[in-house]
Amino acid sequence: MRLLLLVLVLANGIYFAWSHGGLAAFGFAPASLAEREPQRMSQQIRPQALVIRNDAKASPAPSESPSGSAPARSAP
Repeated sequence: MRLLLLVLVLANGIYFAWSHGGLAAFGFAPASLAEREPQRMSQQIRPQALVIRNDAKASPAPSESPSGSAPARSAP
């Protein structure tokens, strides 16, 4: 039982190192290491227009109701 646990932990460590490029120096690296999810990059529309603001007075989230009324229900 201990041997099985040791083998599984070792295999998990090797897989983690491989998937994060730790074995690239030895010639073992996943094919998608350099570019992950390239389809998302091609689907972006004007990413330079994104502005990140850090205001002290943030407006309430859409799910919060300032008047205290019940939130709207979505259709099933």
